[in-house]
Amino acid sequence: MSARPPHIPVLLDEVVAALTPTPDDVIVDGTFGAGGYTRAILAAGAGRVIGLDRDPDAIAAGPARVPSDRLTLIETEFSRMDEAVGDKVDGVVLDIGISSMQIDQPERGFSFQADGPLDMRMSQAGQTAAEFLNHADEAEIARVIKTYGEEPRARRVAAAIVKARPLSRTGELADVVRGALGHHAGMKVDPATRTFQAIRIYLNAELEELEAGLRAAERMLKPGGRLAVVTFHSLEDRIVKRFLRDRSGNRPQGSRHRPVAAPGPEPTFTNIAKPVGPSDDELARNPRARSARLRSAVRTDAPAWDEREAA
Repeated sequence: MSARPPHIPVLLDEVVAALTPTPDDVIVDGTFGAGGYTRAILAAGAGRVIGLDRDPDAIAAGPARVPSDRLTLIETEFSRMDEAVGDKVDGVVLDIGISSMQIDQPERGFSFQADGPLDMRMSQAGQTAAEFLNHADEAEIARVIKTYGEEPRARRVAAAIVKARPLSRTGELADVVRGALGHHAGMKVDPATRTFQAIRIYLNAELEELEAGLRAAERMLKPGGRLAVVTFHSLEDRIVKRFLRDRSGNRPQGSRHRPVAAPGPEPTFTNIAKPVGPSDDELARNPRARSARLRSAVRTDAPAWDEREAA
């Protein structure tokens, strides 16, 4: 009997509908995780799914989670999908951010819900959260928390972190942030949430990975291929929104203060769907879906943009 994923991915039916898989389709699941999207895409009739993940644990567990001879698993960042896969594909789905599987493993250090080591590395390589927080200067820590967590009191949090060093556990960091910002029972959002988000995004270069991954998907998709991207906070969603706006030729118009920009390359995406959020029923089943947003589009037959010319 195959292992079941810890959680059903958000907006599952909506993602499958956006991809509209057929028996001839090859679809890339760029963020395989626990395999929930892949399982649903295969069940909906896709001919083949190529699952990518930079987390070696996700790839190792994949065959048990989704036993199928129509699945190929590759350990790599989704920004490198064109190098890893090679051929053009009919669909790409990206679920941006941390997976429930990672959150629910305290030893990975992503969450303050249970105490664990301050790690937060998706690929399990490189600098840990503890190494960053214990060695970076106060100004850099504040910059990271402000930029990637949109925390208005980032300087106060950074000062408290530096004063409390060395830190080694998620519980320690959460207590330091709560002490700096104030915390009481009944608060809807834990004050430590923004800081944990910021450090994770920074360590894993998630926004840069997303920007590169969207460009890789543009190169990978066949004409008529479908792109579906699920995000969980405004920083990610703005990147996807801007990318699809620009690639569809719908750039902002000029004004008397700002001249009209020269026409860009031919649009590479069309049928830009309105963003979709979770239904009330889904929120009742899975509160973690509350901030999720799906954006999708269809690839045209225009060549992928050359970033140097499109800038």
